Amino acid sequence: MIVKICGIQTVESGQAAVKAGADMIGFVFANSRRKVSPAQAASIGKELPRTVKKVGVFVNEPIDSLLRIADAAGLDYIQLHGDETPDYVNSIDKPVIKAFSIASREDLDQLANFHCDYYLLDSPAEAYRGGNGTAFDWSLAGSESIPRDKLFLAGGLHAENVQQAIGEVHPVGVDVSSGVETDKQKDPIKIKQFITAAKKGQ
Repeated sequence: MIVKICGIQTVESGQAAVKAGADMIGFVFANSRRKVSPAQAASIGKELPRTVKKVGVFVNEPIDSLLRIADAAGLDYIQLHGDETPDYVNSIDKPVIKAFSIASREDLDQLANFHCDYYLLDSPAEAYRGGNGTAFDWSLAGSESIPRDKLFLAGGLHAENVQQAIGEVHPVGVDVSSGVETDKQKDPIKIKQFITAAKKGQ
């Protein structure tokens, strides 16, 4: 099970994620209370092992700006949470994780239009696209057409429900942000509990 800890803002929280066994860490460059600058992301990334993949989260970012940020921050993956088109995705020269807000089975039809490395299913947008701490109806993700080996699950996950979510959806990876926070800050204990639970039985 691939585990991504998103919304990293400090070296300490990045190192806590790595120590607990995270496979990916996420830096948010879209409007969010977890937003970081490319320089911040680069300085945090330099303190972490290369084996842990660095993911940049964007929402409707102009492509030129996205590519500049990706280079400056040393990103390995681009995660898109906006209304990006298939052509936009195809113009990115790094691996792409495309997020989709799922409120009905029809929302899953969008996946067929995109060719990317991973598809991320998330709960519908609230104040921000992602990171809102609410889960969608996992039974909606039961479609036979979804490629499980390219599927990430996000939205309202935490240590107590991640095994249930994995059992219902069978994703290759899970993505968490608010579910490993205390008082809106990354909590090393919750990070460890989440990763342990997500990788249980591997």
